[in-house]
Amino acid sequence: MSVKKNKNERGDEDSTRAGTRVLVVEESGAERPYMRGIMVHSLMARGIGFDEAYSTAGQVSGMIQGRGRVERAELAKIVHEIVGEGAESEQPIQLPATLQVVGNRGSTHFSKGTLSQSLLAASLAPDDAFEVARVIEASLIQRGTDEVTQVELRRLAYDALLERFGNRVAQRYLVWRKFEEPEKPVIILLGGTAGVGKTSLALAVAQRLGVSRMLSTDSIRHIMRIMLSPDLMPAIHVSSFDAYRELPALGREDDPVIDGFLSQASTVSVGVRAMLDRAIEENTSIVLDGVALVPGLIDLEEYADRAHVFFLMVGRLDEQAFESQFEARARRQRARDAARYVERLEEILKIQRYLLEQADRNNVPIVDNVTVDGSALLVVRHVVESLRVNGGVDFTDFL
Repeated sequence: MSVKKNKNERGDEDSTRAGTRVLVVEESGAERPYMRGIMVHSLMARGIGFDEAYSTAGQVSGMIQGRGRVERAELAKIVHEIVGEGAESEQPIQLPATLQVVGNRGSTHFSKGTLSQSLLAASLAPDDAFEVARVIEASLIQRGTDEVTQVELRRLAYDALLERFGNRVAQRYLVWRKFEEPEKPVIILLGGTAGVGKTSLALAVAQRLGVSRMLSTDSIRHIMRIMLSPDLMPAIHVSSFDAYRELPALGREDDPVIDGFLSQASTVSVGVRAMLDRAIEENTSIVLDGVALVPGLIDLEEYADRAHVFFLMVGRLDEQAFESQFEARARRQRARDAARYVERLEEILKIQRYLLEQADRNNVPIVDNVTVDGSALLVVRHVVESLRVNGGVDFTDFL
């Protein structure tokens, strides 16, 4: 079924098609086609609302249709006459500076967001990182340059961090710049019982460090479940806190809950080792979280010469607050899994106590995950500070 359009609608479409054939002559003499979409974007960047910007761009199209070329100055005058001085507008959007960052692999546009993201590796709060990036951007704009080298930008960041936060923070920034393209990868392991927020923390840490590869032992177990039937491998077809109900006692621990949990974790650790080997083979840094990461279960010393491995245990040390968290989640979500956590709380707490004890025995740092942001700062600081102290980094290579 066709819809007959009125004259105004057809005229607007005709003007748009005609408008795209008009060339706008820049002050430099370069020419580009007039496009209403670009005009709308430009007007919105000045703070004009979408409806008015869209209408203005359409009117401009109608006024210049049929012309082969139009000078940019004349186009600006037309827009000014349509919009006027008293047009209602929002706060103008700050457009990024037209700076190029030049490195060994070519050049890219300077991005304040990208710079602030890289500063998070110094274990800064996001607001502090963004403020430092803003100051650096302002200094570059004030300088009037349209190009900055990667080394120079790194130096500006280092100096800004040094002045505001001190030498250790500034050095942490340089350390992670070194390990972004490492001779051997950085592997961060975050263990912990169900519900302590391991995956949320892993995501926050990966984002702060710019690590693109993240994985959970739950994902490894899921893949193994697809490949292996319950009859063949029952340990991977139940939850960590339910394993003791389905598996025969192995006699490793007096408590059947821990005995069943270790049976499952031992099985999943085969997949964990495969993922570690793959990351090392590809020289790719990774953040891996999961309840199956048990201190002492995997010999991490065998990876010491091939990767920088950091193992931390995530917990909620206030068990009463931990219980309240599960109960609140069950009320809010009303999902079977949320209610099941409440029903199996005692088993979950037993596993947490065991993991924390094993972490203490194996000198694995423990993170009390009260808030994800606070815990992410601690994890990033632990990782990068350890690399700073033990990584043998020569800071003169960067500055």
